[in-house]
Amino acid sequence: MRVSDFDFFLPEKLIAHDPVSPRDYCRLMVLDRDNRQIKHQHFFDLVRILQPGDVLVMNDSRVIPARIVFENVGKQIEIFLLRQVYDNVWTAIGKPGKAMRVGAILTIDEELSVAVVSIDEHGVRTLRFSLSGKKLMDKIYSLGATPLPPYITQSVSKPEEYQTVYAKKEGSVAAPTAGLHFTKRLLSQLQQKGVDVVFVTLHVGLGTFLPLKTQNVHEHHMHHEAFYLSPENAVTLQKAKDSKKRIIAVGTTSVRVLEATCKNGVFESGFGETNIYIYPGYKWKCVNGLITNFHLPQSTLLLLTSSFGGKDFVMKAYAEAKNRNYRFYSFGDAMLIL
Repeated sequence: MRVSDFDFFLPEKLIAHDPVSPRDYCRLMVLDRDNRQIKHQHFFDLVRILQPGDVLVMNDSRVIPARIVFENVGKQIEIFLLRQVYDNVWTAIGKPGKAMRVGAILTIDEELSVAVVSIDEHGVRTLRFSLSGKKLMDKIYSLGATPLPPYITQSVSKPEEYQTVYAKKEGSVAAPTAGLHFTKRLLSQLQQKGVDVVFVTLHVGLGTFLPLKTQNVHEHHMHHEAFYLSPENAVTLQKAKDSKKRIIAVGTTSVRVLEATCKNGVFESGFGETNIYIYPGYKWKCVNGLITNFHLPQSTLLLLTSSFGGKDFVMKAYAEAKNRNYRFYSFGDAMLIL
């Protein structure tokens, strides 16, 4: 299986640069895997589509202002934080590379400096900041900017529009975008109908958005991302699985937590890391439905979606989405696969 099998051309006009308002008025393409049927609805129609007893699983990670730009000895430096290793130690990518060699100490402002500790084979730096704890996080929030994806170039959106309405736990450097379509009103309506809502945490990092650099799908290696599944939510998920209720993942990041924590048919709670890589041929353990966006061609996200929905069916749906002028990528429209 080759990466080029998951390529497609997307006209630039179909890339969404801003979200729809209200969020749940975006379009929703519904894919029925059993009947191979495609329906076109709106996201607020989830209230009619989902059933009492369904379990929606959402990633409550919150995006941090991970892009820090500053001057050091007359040169502009950009640091893009990826992941907190512990306290004042983070992994990051940055430019220019020459300024971020091992041993370099960069002055960000009068209170904060950063040392480059190591560089891995992918060019990811391990950095140690001079501040720690709340002081460091306060600095990151005062100096950093919310890192919108590079294909969003004309956005007038506010930083909060790149957060889900239920975002809580800080740590992601990109939004779990399938959740951006939910409003508090829609969530309340779903819960009133009897749909259970379960939160997991996966801090989105390099593993989610690192592009495929190999031609053979099997040769790609995912980076680890930190996750958490609480004991009470593991119990809720187990009861749903055992009683054959539908577990519907909101986004590929929720999928990764669910499929990584379901071992031998049992959900295991706790903190962990996952580099699970899902592509066509993967044997799914527990997910019965998937809410997701329309993804970049030749991406791990499209591979995961194709694994769940079936490659030919998903690629057919993408072609139809283009013909019907669906909006693509982070601020775009949504897809529900059942």
